[in-house]
Amino acid sequence: MRFASLGSGSEGNGLLIASRSGTTSTHVMLDCGFGLKETSRRLARLGVEPSQLNAIVVTHEHSDHISGVFKLARHYRLPVWLSHGTWAGAPHDEALGVDVRVCSDGQAFAVGDLQLTPYTVPHDAREPVQYAASDGRRKLGVLTDAGQSTPHVLVALAGCDALLLEFNHDSEMLAQSVYPAWLKARISGPLGHLSNDRAAQLLGSVDKSRLRTLVAAHLSRKNNSPELVRKAIGEVIGTGEIDVGVADQDCGFGWLDC
Repeated sequence: MRFASLGSGSEGNGLLIASRSGTTSTHVMLDCGFGLKETSRRLARLGVEPSQLNAIVVTHEHSDHISGVFKLARHYRLPVWLSHGTWAGAPHDEALGVDVRVCSDGQAFAVGDLQLTPYTVPHDAREPVQYAASDGRRKLGVLTDAGQSTPHVLVALAGCDALLLEFNHDSEMLAQSVYPAWLKARISGPLGHLSNDRAAQLLGSVDKSRLRTLVAAHLSRKNNSPELVRKAIGEVIGTGEIDVGVADQDCGFGWLDC
């Protein structure tokens, strides 16, 4: 199993998860916050044609995660999985003709050779979920857009071989930023986004016995930096056997093996 990012941040998100078994392959896109043309361009950078996709899974209805989902799904006749609450908050007029399927916390479903398990997270959306993916041998955990860790999150991410984890903002940079007070409160609140400190605390608490690859994601352009993120990560895991990467908004990151 491997994974790659089209881009990660408040201007648009998209993650590819792929597996191969014999002569068949499976490609699932997790979220799509880009237009059809831009999505195709970013997929091409990763050596993937949109026609190779098998499904789209959605975390929540915020535009940087869902704005391109239904156009892509309709054009290439892809099924879309999302929670009941996300579907309630989604733009239904854009979803006409799309095969929409509702998923629930802890209820795994299969797409080709991949098994996707949604799990609920604390975020200011209708019914936000994140996902763990497995091909039966390796496990990838994904957590972006969450204000805090919970025991449920730690269970869902236990024993991952690879982890994509939000390090959204540096708390001091956010506090001193020009953002209005209400926006600072939203981002830093328990239903907002993980700060470097909160993400590091989560990383310190989760079962890392199998973890070999960690990618920091959803960094704020204005209130964070890769250097601060790497410092926060290093204080938790040191310089051991875990490969650490940082996703960015423009390029995401290339293919990584789980």
